[in-house]
Amino acid sequence: MNPRSFAWEANALPLSYSRTGLDYMLRAALVKHNFNLLKWVYNAKHNEVKKMEPKIEWLGHDSFRLTGEKKVYVDPWKISNALHDADVVLITHDHFDHFVIEDIDKVRNDKTVVVAPEMLRGKIDGNVMIVKRGDAITVQGVPIEVVPAYNLHPDRQNFHPNAYGGVGYIVTLNGTRIYHTGDTDAIPEMKNIRCDILLVPISGTYVCTADEAVEVVAMVHPKLVIPMHWDSIVGTWQDANAFKEKTNVPVEILGKTS
Repeated sequence: MNPRSFAWEANALPLSYSRTGLDYMLRAALVKHNFNLLKWVYNAKHNEVKKMEPKIEWLGHDSFRLTGEKKVYVDPWKISNALHDADVVLITHDHFDHFVIEDIDKVRNDKTVVVAPEMLRGKIDGNVMIVKRGDAITVQGVPIEVVPAYNLHPDRQNFHPNAYGGVGYIVTLNGTRIYHTGDTDAIPEMKNIRCDILLVPISGTYVCTADEAVEVVAMVHPKLVIPMHWDSIVGTWQDANAFKEKTNVPVEILGKTS
């Protein structure tokens, strides 16, 4: 749809139509016959729709709900609302802040598939798929790639050594490749990864610092970056903002969704 046909359709809206936000500006543009304003509103509404597909909600720490054709949770933790709406649950590793059966149970239902690395074999009941690094699978119609996640930094070898077997995931929803790195440093395998949206840790201590996360961005060339691994245990908004100021691609610091 172009702006002129958009205007024709919008002009059919009743005068009582919502007088807030973009809808109010749309009505003002029509009343004043301001085509430049109309184009701006059209582009803003178009981008608003694009931004929602797929929808990415940060649940705190490294936990996300991704909504496209299906609903995918990654590392559900401290879940407050038992929605039981997951089609797929992805677990990156078995640390207490990433793998909690009670939180998995709050999001899954009888049809949910839980995807997890080898270290979690036998630790999750129900419909479970055990994966390894390098796997490319389709679960509930969702293409998923399993990639390495580990620490290179000498001071972090007690947390996520390579042999430990942690993973990250590249999830494709609505044609958009979303890369959740898992708990990791900037590792050489990332040079072979391409994504549209990058979910990357920035807190340091156990994972990438803000500076190291910038290195990840340089390797995977995302269109948008969302910092994670902050606001719980370690990491602050200041860390997330420091990362935002250092990278040269769009960064969105999400507010927490309950």
